[in-house]
Amino acid sequence: MPHLNLEYSDNLRELNVDVLLLRLNHALFGSGQFADEADIKSRAQAFSHYRVGTAPGDRAFAHVRLAILSGRSHEVKQQLSESLLAVLREAMPPQAGMDLQLCVEVLDIDREPYAKARISAAQV
Repeated sequence: MPHLNLEYSDNLRELNVDVLLLRLNHALFGSGQFADEADIKSRAQAFSHYRVGTAPGDRAFAHVRLAILSGRSHEVKQQLSESLLAVLREAMPPQAGMDLQLCVEVLDIDREPYAKARISAAQV
């Protein structure tokens, strides 16, 4: 925890996904909400089959879904959302002729039934 999922349209050819995931992780750790940087897990998936709206034209999207343990205030969730959106904006400069939509969604993971195990390299 937290779990960050980045979904994006595969027509974002200039996007460096590895760098973006690292920057998103840095933003999360820099928020002060997560004690151990190794707890932050992010992944990305590109979609080749998608539709944005109904009109013809070159359109793209990037959507971040952040799942965090329940108990944080609305204000904290808003700050996390805004900081992740700022990272997306910086990572995706406008492309001529393309309409790009960026979104961030913050979801709660129910704290009580959540289970986690961490096996370090020293234990192997």
